Amino acid sequence: MVNLVYTELLKLKRSKMFLLSIIGAAVAPLMVAIAMFIQEPTVLAKFDVLFLNTSKYAVLIIGAPLYGVITAYLYSREYTEDTLKNLLTIPVSRISLLMSKWILLFFWIMLLTLVVWGLALLMGILLQFEGLSFLMVTQSFGKFAIAGVFLFILSTPIVLITLMLKNFVPTIVVTIVITLLNVMLATSEHRGLFPWVAALDIANGTLEPTYPSEVSYLLIAATAFLGFIASIVYFKKVDVH
Repeated sequence: MVNLVYTELLKLKRSKMFLLSIIGAAVAPLMVAIAMFIQEPTVLAKFDVLFLNTSKYAVLIIGAPLYGVITAYLYSREYTEDTLKNLLTIPVSRISLLMSKWILLFFWIMLLTLVVWGLALLMGILLQFEGLSFLMVTQSFGKFAIAGVFLFILSTPIVLITLMLKNFVPTIVVTIVITLLNVMLATSEHRGLFPWVAALDIANGTLEPTYPSEVSYLLIAATAFLGFIASIVYFKKVDVH
């Protein structure tokens, strides 16, 4: 397993995808901070609003397509380069191969989450937003981290789609649909029923009381678990040509 993770890191080192993902993640904090600064030129903008708006943009708008592309990149690369059949003759356990990619995906997503949070903090300091405190820094970091973990576990359906269709295009289409639903449901009282929006509300403690919070947790867990099991079952049984 360790060797597989190390191999994935070596492949990533030679790719431009990592740098592109950082640039993509940086869009949310930069855009939100500059927009707030321009819209409120006569008063100092608030740090708590900056963190909240950045989290919304990062999770609801940028997170699904960006992390979807990263997931598709990790899980379709052996198909597109036609190296999977050679890799499995070493032999390499199919489950170990999947898990090594999941491990790398987790650290990748959490690193990008740290980048988003760190840039939001930096931009707020540079633009002299008010309300910064040690408690706010730690609380905001915790909220961003929780949202990152949720986005990671919700990547399992995207993994399944990538494994089944072996292409970037279907993954991009699905993540665009998820993003559109995120935007549509962002202000709905029923948003707790959609896992990706519910994840943001859970992280920020803003779940609507329309449904018990257990419903949102259950839907997120079911989505992640079913995607995880289906991915393993499919990859173990599929023929590699």
